[in-house]
Amino acid sequence: MPVTPNKLKRTSMVLVGAAVAASTLGSVALPASAADEGKAHAPAAGFTVKAFSPVGTESAPDDITRMGDSVYVSFQNGVGPLGEASASGATASTVQQFSLDGKPGKSWQVTGKVDGLTADPEHHRLLLTANEDGNSSFSTLSPDQAKALTTYTYSGLTHGGGTDAVSVVNGKILVSASAPVDASGPAAYSVALEGTTAKLTPLFGDSATATAANGPQAGKATKLGLTDPDSNTVVPAAAPRFKNSFMLDAQADQQLIFASRPGSGKQALQVLSVSQPLDDTVFAAHSNQTLLVTDPKDNKVFSITGPFKAGEAVSAVVPDAGPAYLANLDLGTGALTPIKELASVQPKGLMFTGGAGDNSHDGERSE
Repeated sequence: MPVTPNKLKRTSMVLVGAAVAASTLGSVALPASAADEGKAHAPAAGFTVKAFSPVGTESAPDDITRMGDSVYVSFQNGVGPLGEASASGATASTVQQFSLDGKPGKSWQVTGKVDGLTADPEHHRLLLTANEDGNSSFSTLSPDQAKALTTYTYSGLTHGGGTDAVSVVNGKILVSASAPVDASGPAAYSVALEGTTAKLTPLFGDSATATAANGPQAGKATKLGLTDPDSNTVVPAAAPRFKNSFMLDAQADQQLIFASRPGSGKQALQVLSVSQPLDDTVFAAHSNQTLLVTDPKDNKVFSITGPFKAGEAVSAVVPDAGPAYLANLDLGTGALTPIKELASVQPKGLMFTGGAGDNSHDGERSE
């Protein structure tokens, strides 16, 4: 299995174990740099920043989704990418429910490292994947049911690794095929839940042919060679390009793959190259949405309101060296422009959300 920089990052985290905890929602002033932490600062110009702050021992918030009037966050608690126990012995992630104003609700312990989390509002359930490098599983979580969690065993997982982010596209469940052993297998799968089995069908391959969306080969067919399928999402109709496509982030490859009509006979792929590795990328479906950001370094979820525009793309940039940061993504050129007012946030999971009834995940997720 190739060892990519982001895989080293994943396996190097040493965090405290899992627990159910309360949280508060409060305004926060963001430091200009890590050296400034603990000092008082004015709010970021043009933005209002608040935080969901856990007060227990759950740690490492990652994916985030909304369903109805609740937000759900996966805390990975230091569990390893193969499901290995954390340094404190934790073997389960925590999925924590919050109200839209930050009050904690129910929580659930899910075995393994929960990497994918998204809402499936049609069936009033959450969809989860665990363990992105191997020993992977798929689960559904129905928050209002007495037996909330159902876990499925994969069939048809052929790429040699695990599964990561999950999205729902026109009723189809799609997951990333993460940590492949080589570039000859699927990059993403569709999932059919049958009994206790999550049956996987390849969506497209790591070595599929795509049309270059930018760069000197723009408009020409190119053969992919993906080594690190990671997060995914759905591009809203408001986006200036790739509308309604399923987007797969190949993080270490520094490429975004856009599949139009995914899973159909008319599926077509485009690839957008970027200058830095990305984790989540999300898209504002309309103006003035709120951006929710998980920050595992600060162990918080930030709620950010500001001058976000319909169709705007925001990415969590995760450089091989240096801290993660938020940036605007240009869908035409692939250029990344840091959002300097939010420079102290070190993002991982992202989600745009708005008024009641907005069930988007990661701008989707996410995710």
